[in-house]
Amino acid sequence: MLHDEITDPWPFGDDADRDDPLTAHRIAATTSHPDWAYLVAFDRNSEARPTDRETAMLASYLDEWKTRWYNTSYLAHMGRRLLDVDGGANGVVFHKYGENDWGYRRRSYSMGYLFTVVPPHMRDEHSDGLPGPMSLEALMDHLRDSLAGGPAREWLDWKAAHPEVFGG
Repeated sequence: MLHDEITDPWPFGDDADRDDPLTAHRIAATTSHPDWAYLVAFDRNSEARPTDRETAMLASYLDEWKTRWYNTSYLAHMGRRLLDVDGGANGVVFHKYGENDWGYRRRSYSMGYLFTVVPPHMRDEHSDGLPGPMSLEALMDHLRDSLAGGPAREWLDWKAAHPEVFGG
């Protein structure tokens, strides 16, 4: 596979948008159900695009994930591609409905709602405790807290160490 990556640095085909500005931050702009196992992706069919601040948050979320889960050797391996992919990871696809209104789905989701935080047009009929609307930062907090079974200390520490992204 390494040879293919060198001769074709964009092995993703139409699954991700090569020229999307998010690619520069290693965030895949793709569909809600991408073919590749991106660690962090953005649903290109979203109703709205991330702001510059939200793009920085997405990139920081990806950096925290990689720092927490991967050793230097595997990071170097992933770095050979323009997007971070790991078939063993349960990646996240973020979807932006509007201002301060985000949802997500995990790669492993095979039933239930397409995105956690259902679309605005479904919220009145589905008032079964699903959160929404949520800002991107609140959604990231929700994601990390659900993995940790409560407030995620590592995530709070990460955010505190990156005030240029998460401050005020």
